[in-house]
Amino acid sequence: MVRIEFVTPSGHIRQVEAQDGETLMQAAVRHQIEGIEAACGGAMSCGTCHAWVLTPWNEYIAAPQPDEREILDFGVHIRADSRLTCQIKVSSALEGARIEVPPSQS
Repeated sequence: MVRIEFVTPSGHIRQVEAQDGETLMQAAVRHQIEGIEAACGGAMSCGTCHAWVLTPWNEYIAAPQPDEREILDFGVHIRADSRLTCQIKVSSALEGARIEVPPSQS
């Protein structure tokens, strides 16, 4: 298991145990993280799993593909560290990662 810390739009910090190989979105949904709706179920068509992957952990994941960037282009509170959590696989490199859910996701 990999420990991930989510900061919700209301400012609550939730530390969860994620399974190696699942997506951050799946871990967030399983732990009912506020703001991660995942309306499309991970099909990368809605943007309701948008979050900020903070430094240094954003350096340990692959850069977003063009399809993901397109979805993010239509989002709110988009920053350089914005990602769709459905596109990020959990691995040991994310141990202790801090993921912030922007206020637009509440």
